[in-house]
Amino acid sequence: MSSQDSAARELRGVAPILLVTDVLRAAKYYVDALGFSVPRMWGNPPTFCTARRDELVVMLNQVPKGTAFHPNAAYDGRYDAYFYVRNADALFAEFRKRGADIAAAPEDQPYAMREFSVRDPDGHLLAFGHDVSVHR
Repeated sequence: MSSQDSAARELRGVAPILLVTDVLRAAKYYVDALGFSVPRMWGNPPTFCTARRDELVVMLNQVPKGTAFHPNAAYDGRYDAYFYVRNADALFAEFRKRGADIAAAPEDQPYAMREFSVRDPDGHLLAFGHDVSVHR
């Protein structure tokens, strides 16, 4: 029996933790440009929050001032997070209207995904895509 056949699946989701230089600025971008909500922040002043949209969470964790970090995107444009979505074209249109920093428009990929990407204020490259083999 594979773990997929188990009636009690233990893994329910995953939340990327992105390092940011200013959690308030990052949270504002995720809310305004990407349609997330930020129901709560932690710290005084805030240094951590969870940005939520639908069933997904992105954790934003502020590094101490002067701390150097590099998003994955700094290494040959690698994604920092990949979101599987119902319709990449519809979401792209929404993000564009909201003023998101578009890095790449929707395009069919050789690995059967239609995807686009945006950058957040700290340079993280976020990809959003749907499976074109089942979504036409």
